[in-house]
Amino acid sequence: MDNRPIGIFDSGLGGLTVWKEIARALPDESLIYFGDGKNCPYGSRTPEEIRQFSTEAIEFLLGKACKLIVVACNTATAAAIDYLRSRYSIPLVGMEPAVKPAALASQSGVIGIVATEGSLHGELFRAASSKYADKVRILPAVGEGFVELVESNREETPEAVAVVRKAIEPLLEEGADQIVLGCTHYPFLTKAFRQVIGTRKVALINPAPAIARRVEFLLSQNELHAEPGRQATRTFHTAASQDYLDKLIAKSEQAKQMDF
Repeated sequence: MDNRPIGIFDSGLGGLTVWKEIARALPDESLIYFGDGKNCPYGSRTPEEIRQFSTEAIEFLLGKACKLIVVACNTATAAAIDYLRSRYSIPLVGMEPAVKPAALASQSGVIGIVATEGSLHGELFRAASSKYADKVRILPAVGEGFVELVESNREETPEAVAVVRKAIEPLLEEGADQIVLGCTHYPFLTKAFRQVIGTRKVALINPAPAIARRVEFLLSQNELHAEPGRQATRTFHTAASQDYLDKLIAKSEQAKQMDF
């Protein structure tokens, strides 16, 4: 048994969609969430910048004695996960592009991937796409402005619907029946996605539950599970201001109530 906490970090608020699933799947585990905030969004940052921000987050969480760390940011995973794994021996879980479940579930043979520019240009996405390119047609789209909507609590506004529509309407017109949410911020925009999708039979693929299952597997594999029935803690930190920390904590409460 190991009662040390699990660390989770993201560029900002988005990783709370992963935090929620881990908290629900592993109620005995203490969680420490680090939402950068100061350097968000990562999507337009250089790979070198993202590796630096990710290293700072890892170092912070190691300073909190974390036993496993989740890189709950698709852009950071794409730009930095190999570098981080070469530098640190602690178990690290990154965000996987959910191309496989979308490809296997598609009836139309067309799937859409909505992600940041950094994620879509990353090796993980290219590798996943090439593996299933002979099975389905994969349509990428940049979620331009999506992160900013979530970070400013505007995800349930007419503006959010318009921004989402601009990104995914072309995918829907091409027959996509699966849309992968390729950034952890995007599940917060689920209502806007569903409004744009309307009555069309299109599934939204949120990778967060699969990440929680991966964390559970690694805890078992490495004998890192906490004692059953213990009083787990949930704490939050940021590189930004106290106001941002307050917003992060409020967003965590919102995440717990939302149906992603």
